[in-house]
Amino acid sequence: MAYQATVIPVMIASPSDVPRERAIAREVINEWNYVNSRSRQTVLMPTGWETHSAPEIGSSTAQELINTRILEHCDLLVGVFWTRLGTPTGKAASGTAEEIERHIEAGKPALVYFSSQPIVPDNLDQDQYSALKDFRKWCEKKGLIQVFNDADHFRSLFGAQLAITINNNDYLNFLANSEDSQQSQSERTVTFSGEAVDLLLAAASDEDGQIYRIGHLSGLRIQAGGRSFGEDGSRREMAKWDQALSDLINYGLVQDVGHKGEVFELTSRGYDVADQAKARENN
Repeated sequence: MAYQATVIPVMIASPSDVPRERAIAREVINEWNYVNSRSRQTVLMPTGWETHSAPEIGSSTAQELINTRILEHCDLLVGVFWTRLGTPTGKAASGTAEEIERHIEAGKPALVYFSSQPIVPDNLDQDQYSALKDFRKWCEKKGLIQVFNDADHFRSLFGAQLAITINNNDYLNFLANSEDSQQSQSERTVTFSGEAVDLLLAAASDEDGQIYRIGHLSGLRIQAGGRSFGEDGSRREMAKWDQALSDLINYGLVQDVGHKGEVFELTSRGYDVADQAKARENN
């Protein structure tokens, strides 16, 4: 029997030396669908450049085409590495690195795995391996990574952790629990605190669409659209505005553009939701 479901595209990002793990990631995602899609009314769509792109020559680079045609439409990313990082793009250390950086900057969840399988020294590209180690350090500063021993270990870990992420991530839960799963992402109505709405509208009213989170000796100051939020209140009040900013990040409405948790910018979806909120206020 047919049923309606929310489709969540999952980007599988990796260099060329982990083809087996890429295949396993797709298998695990499809296994999740077999078990959960009907009851959860959610379908995970494994996505990658090799299956979701077509030849195109123009003013954009290959990586820019992948970013705009594929990556930006994905809500979850799985990154897998072993000995290589990939080819530099001019904007990042590699195409895979750029995809991961852009994805998390958009406030979307990423699961990143590193293989500890033995390496044959003669097959090792030292420059690639050095770049990979640097990128791994960057990932570790951003959050938790996962190391796996072999393909079977990766299958076991990813199967469990995919389920944990789908169950617990606020952004994915919002998508899966949308009242109308057939609406596009930009058309969905986001329900959150009045503070979060005020902060979103203030950012959208300014030309740069930015929110600033500034720590100082007396606490915290959040600024957007020429206004300050929580600066003159109690610590409880400041915590309320800080939570409002966290909500905007978790729903993918703003992204960290300073990489230090201090400067945030509205995403395309953030502008769409701000327009919806403003229209509701005017009605």
